Amino acid sequence: MEQLINIKNLTKKFNFPVKNTSKNWLKNLVRPDTKEVVAVDNISFSVNKGERIAFIGPNGAGKSTTIKMLTGIIFPTSGSIDILGFDPTEDRKKLAYQIGTVFGQRSQLLPNLPITDSLEFFGVMYDLSDQQIKKRSQELIEIFELSSFIDQPVRKLSLGQRMRAEVAVSLIHQPKIILLDEPTIGLDVVAKKSLRDLLMKVNKEDGVTIFLTSHDVGDIESLCDRTIIIDNGQIIKDLATRDLAQTFIFEKYIDLVSDNKFTNFFQLPKGLRYTTKAPNQITVVVDLQQISVKEAIKKLLDIFDVSDIDVYDADMETVIRYIYERDKASQ
Repeated sequence: MEQLINIKNLTKKFNFPVKNTSKNWLKNLVRPDTKEVVAVDNISFSVNKGERIAFIGPNGAGKSTTIKMLTGIIFPTSGSIDILGFDPTEDRKKLAYQIGTVFGQRSQLLPNLPITDSLEFFGVMYDLSDQQIKKRSQELIEIFELSSFIDQPVRKLSLGQRMRAEVAVSLIHQPKIILLDEPTIGLDVVAKKSLRDLLMKVNKEDGVTIFLTSHDVGDIESLCDRTIIIDNGQIIKDLATRDLAQTFIFEKYIDLVSDNKFTNFFQLPKGLRYTTKAPNQITVVVDLQQISVKEAIKKLLDIFDVSDIDVYDADMETVIRYIYERDKASQ
């Protein structure tokens, strides 16, 4: 499979001044002490054509710094980046013609003008002809369903409408890779689903590779087939998204439902604990390191009179939280 991104031993360090109380204000101003922070610490990974990558981690993990190095906004301290055959530190302009970027907290649209003007502006910036701009704009307006608000000034749009337009504009030059930094931040449930569906569509139909950072578990679950987890500047896991729960969670959940009300909440055997207690339903967590699901069900049926039972895995949010907490505990 064609490899579009190849990162080797990438490191980024920042230095910033710190106040030294043993110095007077003039010395602190003219010759301040400095502190070094390693934002990205010797990471390596590759991305193949057509993949949908979630690049996730807690705040300050190094996600946005990595994206900025991939796009050439900032330069690495050491290591190498090959993206579509270009080195962003040397070929940023050439690379810009091959990638699209969306930063959820920073708009690239022209705020006082309609979306059509932004599409035309970026089309000209990427050296498209008038005919190409017109054709591509019409395609994107149709794909992203922008026609109902296409003539409104961008500042008058809802956040959901604006984000659809942001992604559409980033695709005007038909990039091979789109890099998205928190694209669904602040969106409501309906707007998030709409944007995710549109991203899946351009991935499936146009083969656009997606590299996404997000704190939204729904983005990861519904959109990405691979997840790279970074914490403290280091990659701690790189695996298929569907394998996250199977790899990291050692708990199962069991719902017990009764046609009659539960009158007694008995003390549970070792390895089991309650999470919810309601008159007609109890949820129990099974610690798989202490007891098997089969044995847990047997013990619970001996204790409770139930009419239905359901066994399921932890949700993705629990999985990711567990990974972060385990990584911090091991440091």
